[in-house]
Amino acid sequence: MTEFEQRIYNVVKNIKRGQTMTYTEVAKAIGRPRAYRAVGNVLNKNHDLNVPCHRVIRNDGKIGGYNRGGKLKQKLLHQEGAI
Repeated sequence: MTEFEQRIYNVVKNIKRGQTMTYTEVAKAIGRPRAYRAVGNVLNKNHDLNVPCHRVIRNDGKIGGYNRGGKLKQKLLHQEGAI
């Protein structure tokens, strides 16, 4: 795992249940404000259930992609009270 990926995962691991962050907010939190697409690409490859990447959404409020399917992402966010 690269340092860049580790920094992203560390931020995302700290998103509390029922809360979300945008890809841009995660990018800013790691000190790379223009790397929001790279954040999405890294999270798309995540298969570690300890990294709740379903809590990262698009800037326009839409849920965005999820490597386990958009319906599951929406269901998880709904169960957590985030949407």
